[in-house]
Amino acid sequence: MTKKDQKDVVIIGAGPGGYAAAFRAADLGLKVTLIDPEANPGGSCLYYGCVPVKALLELLEMKEEAAKAEEWGLNFGDPEIDTKTLVEWKNKVVNELTEGIGLLSKERKIEYIQGKASFVSDKELEIKTNKGELSTLKFKKAIIATGSIPKELPDFPFDHKRVIDSTDALELKEVPPNMLVIGGGYIGPELGSVYNSLGSKVSLVEKTSRFLSWVDPDLVEVFEKENKGLFEELFFETSVEKVSIEKEKVKVALKNKDREWENEYDLVLVAIGREPHTRYLNLDKTGMETDEKGFIKVDEKLKTSRENIYAIGDVTQRPLFANKATHEGRNVAEAIAGKNGADYNPKAIPSIVATTRTEIAWCGLMETEAKDEGVDIKVVKFPWSASGRASSMGLSNGLTKLILEAASGKVLGGGVVGKNAGSLISEITMAIEMAATAKDMALTIHPHPTLSETIMEAAELFIGSTTHLPGR
Repeated sequence: MTKKDQKDVVIIGAGPGGYAAAFRAADLGLKVTLIDPEANPGGSCLYYGCVPVKALLELLEMKEEAAKAEEWGLNFGDPEIDTKTLVEWKNKVVNELTEGIGLLSKERKIEYIQGKASFVSDKELEIKTNKGELSTLKFKKAIIATGSIPKELPDFPFDHKRVIDSTDALELKEVPPNMLVIGGGYIGPELGSVYNSLGSKVSLVEKTSRFLSWVDPDLVEVFEKENKGLFEELFFETSVEKVSIEKEKVKVALKNKDREWENEYDLVLVAIGREPHTRYLNLDKTGMETDEKGFIKVDEKLKTSRENIYAIGDVTQRPLFANKATHEGRNVAEAIAGKNGADYNPKAIPSIVATTRTEIAWCGLMETEAKDEGVDIKVVKFPWSASGRASSMGLSNGLTKLILEAASGKVLGGGVVGKNAGSLISEITMAIEMAATAKDMALTIHPHPTLSETIMEAAELFIGSTTHLPGR
């Protein structure tokens, strides 16, 4: 085992939070060491999550659009899917992006160690490279950015063949005749729609009463309309009691308030959430505090209970988003460099879920949260059936919603359901951060004809009436 000189900043984990922190710290003149098992920075988001999922969704959305185009007089016939080429294209996207980030790391002269790090103390790490070499490394400051991993079913771990996680699902080793997705949150609907588009009959089970149980029901209702028929069967308010593999089939025992039954599937995707990826870090050697779910406790500056160690991204409090991790990483890097003493306190973090048919996005305060917290709000909604651009795209079920402070009209939250919702939500997020009002948004001239006008017209409803809905 070899020892190395003390490092200024060591970052464990090279996902969107880790490499963003490393790049910002290097740009501010610090000597940075970045440690991760992958060949290049990128983390779960680029290798196994957001990017490859969206790559598949983007391509398979074309299949859905082709089918819809028949109604408008454009017939492509039944498209043929070459799964092998599809996977190769998805991998090409991932490789190009991660290799590009690797080049950016080298240009910044960041020391990149391909391996895993675990704590020896709050000032020293043990490094095990992918080649099996061991060394120790002392540091002045450290940032933990190891992200999260898929949760397993309590009584049945992944076998990665018939009972798989999201990483396995993206490999597309087979397109089964039928499959079950367990979980109706972020991951389940997205990957379920991918397999449906590829030809599987996909069912979904969720313990709550609907998809995305924490999002306002009116937004989810539109999301469900747009995805009608996507799933073979939907089992809401249903629990998974037992999973067993028999003769290459997966038997799943299900239970709701009315009955208990058993179904058989070729493949089961478990998408019940993610947990912090900290098991190998030996946090106990540092005296760092974690909560009951294993998330590392941090203060408003993202500092752990150890003065010289920070934690960012999925290893800390929710939400577990790459965009949140990136901003936290940059913020911590600036704090370590002495350039920024501000606390990390965003007013809104946008969220998005996409299927091959539509998107749903939201940010800030939800209507249900406002009612629970006793906030006096006014809610305005603009249906896309009244949007010229939406009509020209064949979109009728979309919705744009703003949650506003009743007295002032200040934007507190919002949501969008429909094509490109993930891009539209940014305007509402910025409005929240800038403490903008409905009047500000209504008086901002939007390009025509675009879906962005639905935000403007929703805002107009607060100050009076809007052109494309009946007057009051």
